Amino acid sequence: MTRLLHVVGARPNFMKAAAVMGPARHYPGVEQILVHTGQHYDPEMSSAHFPDLGLPAPDENLGVGSGSQAAQTAAVMMAFEPVLARSRPDWVVVYGDVNSTVACTLVAAKMGIRVAHVEAGLRSRDRTMPEELNRIVTDQLADLLLTPSRDANDNLRLEGIPGDRIRFTGNVMVDTLLRLLGKARDRRVAARMQVAAGEYAFVTMHRPGNVDDPDVLRDILAALEATARHFPVLFAAHPRTIARIEEFGLRDVVREVKLIKPLAYLDSIGLLDTAAVVITDSGGLQEETTALGVPCLTIRPNTERPVTVTEGTNRLVASNRQAIVSAVDQVVQRLDRHHVPRRPEGWDGHAGDRVVASLLNRSVGTPDELVNPAPGRQVAV
Repeated sequence: MTRLLHVVGARPNFMKAAAVMGPARHYPGVEQILVHTGQHYDPEMSSAHFPDLGLPAPDENLGVGSGSQAAQTAAVMMAFEPVLARSRPDWVVVYGDVNSTVACTLVAAKMGIRVAHVEAGLRSRDRTMPEELNRIVTDQLADLLLTPSRDANDNLRLEGIPGDRIRFTGNVMVDTLLRLLGKARDRRVAARMQVAAGEYAFVTMHRPGNVDDPDVLRDILAALEATARHFPVLFAAHPRTIARIEEFGLRDVVREVKLIKPLAYLDSIGLLDTAAVVITDSGGLQEETTALGVPCLTIRPNTERPVTVTEGTNRLVASNRQAIVSAVDQVVQRLDRHHVPRRPEGWDGHAGDRVVASLLNRSVGTPDELVNPAPGRQVAV
């Protein structure tokens, strides 16, 4: 019997965990426990996604809620320790770079329980980002580092992590995207939103650097208002972003932009799939738009996912009105197609299979052997 304890805390974790828990169900002798820390506690950002993803109800919900970086991380650690003491899994599987990830990794490492980090090795090299610190600490403590792209392997080796702890498995977020894309398309979300496929912008924005400074946020919102002159702009606004817009009195800046609540996963994918352009500061959307071949403008000075720029459809854009408007104009005029995007290696819908094989030591081949799906298993979009 092998017991896997999966930790999720925020929306991006759910899609990643679904890609691993699904394949693990097919192995006899595997028991799985799902722990939701409650870092994202609003149903629109959290539990509402579980049925669409095929995730079971969490076995444990720690209910930590919001708080400062330190308070939230400490609350997760305190709540997770007794859960881990009771369950004593063979592996604690953590995902991504949120506070729950590093908090549960610290607890498990101190209790001598092995940790596997799914989506290891990503680096923005910007230590002002809390997520970057979470990634660095988690990767130093984890026993098994499961990477989504080759550059992540390079980053880990440069930090002195032995090669026998690293496995290149591919991108689990893309597994879930490809598995559910047909269902998302069937929902015809663009039509429900009364926009034409290929003739609208889809926007998300939540990072502190973009929404906590009133001048920066005003500039970004002014750029979105200018974009609305080309075509409709659908802004799925994070609760944090809505709070800042209201606090700073900026509602009038976006009269023509359609502010909508955060979407269910399938609706979000449906809108991404048929957007003319996506404007975001999200890490996950950089990956999803690359997988779908949709132009993406990432409003950040750096990215921990450079493969989405070098091989995909992503472009980094400064957080100011002029830069954003210019970038949107280039997309509209199709001047941004300087190369034909391709889906990066290992973004094939089978990363979760390779993660589970690594956890169960069922495939001990080279990274190249791990990254190739079984013969005859192809994924079409």
